Amino acid sequence: MTLLRVCLGVFFLFEGLSKVRWFGNSALLTNQLSGWADTAGAASWSGRYLSAVAIPYATYFARLVPLGEITCGIAMIIGVWTPLFAFIAFFMALNFQFASAALFKYSFLTSGYGLPVLGGTLALAIGGTRLPWSIHGGGSARATKAPRSS
Repeated sequence: MTLLRVCLGVFFLFEGLSKVRWFGNSALLTNQLSGWADTAGAASWSGRYLSAVAIPYATYFARLVPLGEITCGIAMIIGVWTPLFAFIAFFMALNFQFASAALFKYSFLTSGYGLPVLGGTLALAIGGTRLPWSIHGGGSARATKAPRSS
């Protein structure tokens, strides 16, 4: 689990760094979302989500997504509040899979951005406490025995 935490942390850190340009130009995200909306179709779940939520608030998401990915990546690398940041990373990855309509395609099952990322972040969100080489724990806590009195 520790290796998974660090590898996914590096993944999210570099995904976030690749989107830093969105801070200064939210049109980059808006164009990506508009392309997904054209492909998904207006009547699909993804199309409705894109037109009602993602595209109207793209200016905010263009700043939140890179910030969230970088923060989650660093937190998972160093092992700070792993379950919380892994859940946030899971939610962000799920959001992208849903918005792009990839979640509903066969290719989702073979994509490295699909099941491995979602499964790994969900596993860390559920069981990522007290992992070795983390800020908040170095393995499971050991019980100490009280001295016996005669």
